[in-house]
Amino acid sequence: MQTLKHHAGIVVPLDRINVDTDQIIPKQFLKLIERTGFGQYLFYDWRFHQDGNPKIDFILNDPQYKEGKILLTRANFGSGSSREHAVWALLDYGFRVLIAPSYADIFYNNCFKNGVLPITLDEAVVSQLFDEVVKHDGYSLDIDLGEETIRKPTGEALRFEIDPFRKKCLLEGLDDISLTLHHEQKIRSHELKLHPFQKVDATR
Repeated sequence: MQTLKHHAGIVVPLDRINVDTDQIIPKQFLKLIERTGFGQYLFYDWRFHQDGNPKIDFILNDPQYKEGKILLTRANFGSGSSREHAVWALLDYGFRVLIAPSYADIFYNNCFKNGVLPITLDEAVVSQLFDEVVKHDGYSLDIDLGEETIRKPTGEALRFEIDPFRKKCLLEGLDDISLTLHHEQKIRSHELKLHPFQKVDATR
């Protein structure tokens, strides 16, 4: 998993509440066996007509947000199923930071496991950001995870809070496998103490 320390970019304002995982990545696109390639299907039913042509009124099809790197959205983002594919699609499209008043719990946890930072801000602050984004073309933010700050174009800084352990994992690029490997010697030591019939190959 890639480290995440600083992240800056254009903000994409997705002004919708209760966006569920089936809207983020529709079920017909879950056949891919890799974690990559899902970005092209992100918000597919909202982005495209049935004939595959883009819907010009959807935010991701607006040319000014083509290079968007931060997704700003509303409450209860990521509700619905527990599929990690939703996070994979956001990440593959280019979003490593999300900003919303709240997230569905499983989706929130999946973000950290895949190197995406879901920032939670008060609803009033999120609404203010929406107002600023739509008024200024190319509105961008600079996120410093180490300092837990969001820097606006004006220089104003917003504070956010992240669980220290999750913060450490993002800063150091640690996923579940990496965290397990940190205890590799202890695991091997335990395996060597097992009864012969319980042992696994400790040299693998």
